Amino acid sequence: MTGRERFLRALNKEKPDRLPAQVHGWMDYYRNTYLKGMDQFEAYAHFGADWSIYAGPRLTYADRDLANWQRTAHDVRTEPDGTRVWRDTITTPEGVLSESFGANAFTTWNTEHIVKSEAEFELWRKYAPVPAEVDWAPVREILKRVGDRGIVRGGLIAFGQYSPWQSFCTLYGTEQAIMACFDKPDWVHHALRSILDKVMRIEIGGRIPADLVETGGGAGSSTVISPDLFREFCLPYDRKFHDLLHSLGTKVVYHLCGGLMPMLDLVAENGADGLETMTPPAMGGDCDLAEAYRRVAGKLFLIGGFDQNAGFEKGNPPAVRKMVKDLHAACPNGGYIVSPSDHFFFGQPENIRAFFDAAKACTYQA
Repeated sequence: MTGRERFLRALNKEKPDRLPAQVHGWMDYYRNTYLKGMDQFEAYAHFGADWSIYAGPRLTYADRDLANWQRTAHDVRTEPDGTRVWRDTITTPEGVLSESFGANAFTTWNTEHIVKSEAEFELWRKYAPVPAEVDWAPVREILKRVGDRGIVRGGLIAFGQYSPWQSFCTLYGTEQAIMACFDKPDWVHHALRSILDKVMRIEIGGRIPADLVETGGGAGSSTVISPDLFREFCLPYDRKFHDLLHSLGTKVVYHLCGGLMPMLDLVAENGADGLETMTPPAMGGDCDLAEAYRRVAGKLFLIGGFDQNAGFEKGNPPAVRKMVKDLHAACPNGGYIVSPSDHFFFGQPENIRAFFDAAKACTYQA
């Protein structure tokens, strides 16, 4: 069975010949520190693994829309450890918005949200540009390069994250968004509809060639909101978005990188094909993989579950092999891709190799 066939079997909730394995993206810091700057293709090849490549379309914006959304960066300071802090101002025809960021060698984060009031959201709604063209040619080219070695996971149009609720939390702030659900729910629904309208612009690109696209985001996790809030403020918008993506020919994996056990049935209801990242308690999640599999196998494929802190960073090859074997045993009938439960930045390459080698040894009963 080829790597591509193996992954596609799992995405169809079926048994491949053995356990498929991927990582949740090869982070620049890890590739540059441990892998001599290899790109994601070279990294998978280096470990003799099947490929799960992340790629997105080429987005082109109209000059008029860009003129109405003029972003200017202002350096604030550079910390002794190299952390850069800056503030962006966004000039629109009717007012100025601002947001602030920090960045280090590992990642970038937001320290000031761009939307701070209903009036500012209206500026964002009216002027935040959406693509005039969505071109999937880069993904088609990467699919040719990948060939039968694996799959391509596509990106979409995002305003922080890929689904309306999670993007709203990025734009407005998670705590503020939750309070607004109780204080002004009609406005929250207005905001979510507005965000959905923008992300559904992906349809102008026509059929999506990627094998899988990601929606959701951490702000929908049960460690952030309740199932009741999820049902009201995530479910209806996710369902519409997923219906569109299916009509464009791709599968959908819903991303919850915190607690998810109380959300399993809701994700199965929102039209997603699969769920990630199955984060275990030791990493701040709540996933009991065997119980999750028992509840939703046949409804959702699952990706994730591997504790990269214990395995890659602090473990050794025998420990990694046992961890992978245990995860395989929790999902005995296929429909599962073992993967780290989040991005990783540290870990000896021999532990990564043990991860992929262990998956090769995890075969399925006919």
